[in-house]
Amino acid sequence: MLSVKNELLGALAASLEKLSPGAGAKAAFESPKVAAHGDLATTAAMQLAKPLKLNPRQLAETLRADLAASPAFVQWVQDIEIAGPGFLNIRLKPQSKQQVVREVLGAGKAYGSQPSNGQSVLVEFVSANPTGPLHVGHGRQAALGDAICNLFATQGWRVHREFYYNDAGVQIQTLANSTQLRAKGFRPGDDCWPVDPANPLSKAFYNGEYIQEIADDFVAGKTVQADDRSFTASGDKEDLDSIRNFAVAYLRREQDKDLQAFNLKFDEYYLESSLYSSGRVEQAVGQLVANGKTYELDDALWLRSTDYGDDKDRVMRKKDGTYTYFVPDVAYHIAKWERGFTKVVNIQGTDHHGTIARVRAGLQAADVGIPPGYPDYVLHTMVRVVKGGEEVKISKRAGSYVTLRDLIEWTSKDAVRFFLLSRKPDTEYTFDVDLAVAKNNDNPVYYVQYAHARICSVLAAWGGELAGLQGVDLTALQSPQALALMLLLAKYPDMLSAAAQDFAPHDVSFYLRELAACYHSYYDAERILVDDDHVKQARLALVAATAQVLHNGLAVLGVSAPQKM
Repeated sequence: MLSVKNELLGALAASLEKLSPGAGAKAAFESPKVAAHGDLATTAAMQLAKPLKLNPRQLAETLRADLAASPAFVQWVQDIEIAGPGFLNIRLKPQSKQQVVREVLGAGKAYGSQPSNGQSVLVEFVSANPTGPLHVGHGRQAALGDAICNLFATQGWRVHREFYYNDAGVQIQTLANSTQLRAKGFRPGDDCWPVDPANPLSKAFYNGEYIQEIADDFVAGKTVQADDRSFTASGDKEDLDSIRNFAVAYLRREQDKDLQAFNLKFDEYYLESSLYSSGRVEQAVGQLVANGKTYELDDALWLRSTDYGDDKDRVMRKKDGTYTYFVPDVAYHIAKWERGFTKVVNIQGTDHHGTIARVRAGLQAADVGIPPGYPDYVLHTMVRVVKGGEEVKISKRAGSYVTLRDLIEWTSKDAVRFFLLSRKPDTEYTFDVDLAVAKNNDNPVYYVQYAHARICSVLAAWGGELAGLQGVDLTALQSPQALALMLLLAKYPDMLSAAAQDFAPHDVSFYLRELAACYHSYYDAERILVDDDHVKQARLALVAATAQVLHNGLAVLGVSAPQKM
């Protein structure tokens, strides 16, 4: 139906051009809010009425007459109605909607995807410091990031997945101190825990049982291999530097296991420490100073971020000579720009909201050609986990939170991904473990996957070759349920495009649930494997196309499309 829509759009553009030169470029269709009003709609007459100083309804009459006479509308359109002050509601002929079946079966996994646009996008997500296992908040970010990457890929972008983490600093030092105490036989609650006179920061020691696992393996002199690093423990309990490096490598490996359980892999791990060792932080600060965008006050260096819309100026370098956390972020994003990524998306928790204005201010103040609004941000809220009707807050392993691996082990990778992508990122979400494992229509991932499996069972019972369905006669697909299903299949490409533009993978999950419901209604209304071969072939082609779109949409979310359930 995409080809049909394009033909109709071309006819609309030609008609608008006759009415007002240049208006054809703005030709567009929208979906009527009420399905009974038609299949396509346009407000073109209302938009042109004022500049042309004409009555919008009379202009709509003129436009309707011209469209009705065009070859494309003669071939594909059943009726054009004028509604309200000048809406044009368009009803398509059944054969118009039937075209989508051929398009889906012809394109297969590529249906809905656009050709390469020659551009690259960097999506930074998860980016958890290696101080513990990934929690469910990281899981929401992982699901969001991967799905947004997949959405961009469908729109022709080359996608680079990046994981940024701090392998130094206060948190890492605390991790090393916590591990050292465990290696020496101490535990949380002992006299030296959490107060260690040698380390006033020890009040932030990590108490989870995973710290004991790290300590035991360190004493045993083991080697750990993560995606981005490898390290062999010295085994010396006094060797704090070795403990630090071993603990970071160990937890990076643990995070890798979490990500592998989530079927997620990154193209690059970027270290915050490299921004300092490479001189990028000092270079960025020097550029801001040279551009006159900083000033000294109270023994601190400040950025004039109010010049760029921030609510107040921000400290860059504190009295003790260390930089505030947004300064390396500015250096990091300059590096992203210099690496050729003109499109960058950061996925972070809502607690990072305050970072946006100061990072963007720093990038503009650096004056290196980066446009305003760079980078894009997608912020998400945390996730509550409910099991057995009660909120679960603690993991035995992590000590103070539910881990991503806990959630996957309790349910499944598919359920975690689908559930975490079923709401807008910035809305609160409660993950119901019992619902996620339920095998009924209340479980959204089960409902969608079951629709796919149900179609596969029909196709298996038929036993024919799917390739043979591409050229079948589709004229038998005339029922309201079949027409509704085909119209929904035709909306998939536009839905994908809008979801990518809006960083909204939840739109894909909404669409899939609607498509599954539409298929179940069709299945309940019409038998597929009927005796009439002409009818059977047409219905098989329709359900095969539906299975393909379900498969494609689930793939965007990183969810499997099982053939049996």
